Amino acid sequence: MGTHLRAMLVAGGPVMSILIALSALSLTLIVVKIIRLWPVTGGVRARDAAIDSWARGDREAAMASIPSRSPADRVLLAAMQGLQGGMSGAVLEGELARRGNDEVSHMSAWLRLLDLISMISPLLGLLGTVLGMIQSFQDLAQAQGSANASVLAGGIWLALLTTAGGLLVAIPAAVASSLLTGRVETAALRIESSIGRLLAIEATANRS
Repeated sequence: MGTHLRAMLVAGGPVMSILIALSALSLTLIVVKIIRLWPVTGGVRARDAAIDSWARGDREAAMASIPSRSPADRVLLAAMQGLQGGMSGAVLEGELARRGNDEVSHMSAWLRLLDLISMISPLLGLLGTVLGMIQSFQDLAQAQGSANASVLAGGIWLALLTTAGGLLVAIPAAVASSLLTGRVETAALRIESSIGRLLAIEATANRS
C-alpha cells in the first residue's frame, strides 16, 4: 500500500509535490491556530462579574478578578485601568479601539494564508490534470494510432490524480479557515460587548 501510494504521488509530477507541501503547511497552520484561538472566546462569566463589581463601585476587586486570558479580558482590563487613571472620552475610546484592533489582527494572523491555500490548491490540481492530459495525447499522437485505449485511460487516470489531490488539500483548509474566522469574529464581538457595558455603566455613573 505504501509503495503504491508513493508511486501515485510520484506519477502526479511536480504539481503533486507542491500540493503535498501545501497540505503540510495547511495542516500545521490549522493545528497552531486551533491551539491559539481555543481560549479567545472564554471568560464571559468572569468579565460579567468584574463589570458588576465595577458597577457597585468596587473597582480594585473588578480589576483583580479579570483573568486576562482572552482578548476581551485584556481590553476590558485596559479600559478599567484607563478609567481608573482618569482617561475618558475620545482619548479612551481611541486607545481601546487600537487595542481591540491589535487583538483582532493577532488572532487573524495566518488565516489569509489558509484562505489562499484553499483557493489555489484546486487550481493547481486542475493545472496538473491539464498538463497530464496534454502529455497523454502527445504520447497518443507519437504512437501514430498504435496505442490502445487502456494506455490512454491510464494516462488520463494519472492526470486526474492531481485534481483529487488539490481538492483534498483545499477542503480542510477552507473549512478550517471559515470556522477559525468565525471564532475570531465571536471574540471581537465579546470585546465590543464588554467594553460597551463598561462604558455605559461609567456614563450612567457620571450623569448621576
